[in-house]
Amino acid sequence: MSSPALAPRLQRLFLTGLLTLLPLWLTWAVLKFVFGLLGSLSKPLVEPGLQGLAAEHPHSLGWLVDPWVQDAIALVATLAVILLAGWLAQRVVGQRLLRWLEALVARIPLANTVYGSARKLLDILQTKPDGTQRVVLVDFPHTQMKSIGFVTRVMREQGSGRELAAVYVPTTPNPTSGYLEIVPVDKITPTDWSVDQAMSFIISGGAVAPGEIPFTPPARQD
Repeated sequence: MSSPALAPRLQRLFLTGLLTLLPLWLTWAVLKFVFGLLGSLSKPLVEPGLQGLAAEHPHSLGWLVDPWVQDAIALVATLAVILLAGWLAQRVVGQRLLRWLEALVARIPLANTVYGSARKLLDILQTKPDGTQRVVLVDFPHTQMKSIGFVTRVMREQGSGRELAAVYVPTTPNPTSGYLEIVPVDKITPTDWSVDQAMSFIISGGAVAPGEIPFTPPARQD
């Protein structure tokens, strides 16, 4: 086989292999990031105890000082705390404890603003909207392009009384960062998507999406 014919074939094989492995690599990268982040929350608390046990029993528990063991135990500890928090949140004692913690945070400057804003945003996304669809499309960055967003509040323009919506436009693939847009309600394109469907669309970079979506705002009815 001549080299001119071999080069295109190798290129096709490379692209095919890359497209085959890329989803697996992205999945691994996301899971590694999430699990690493969760594990890092508990590792400062878990690591000293594991090192102490290993020092007291070096022959039987010396393996506790291995980094991967500490990372795994820290991850399990964080997951256990999350599950415990979810279980307590469904109990009266947990709800009282949560209210006490919220009252404590409310007394701390800056922390009360961050916590209160994050709490309100999560509560809004978990509840059904009234009057305006929660998941919408907005013109961003210009009128010939759309971005998916979440309506967090509906206000009125001072003077004219025109309805305006505060729309949070998340970025892909990390929806925790994004932009806040103030958009006239009549310029918003509503969708019938749930928040979960919108999150899947954002995180997957549009790969997980319905076959048809709205694009043009509905005509105004004066």
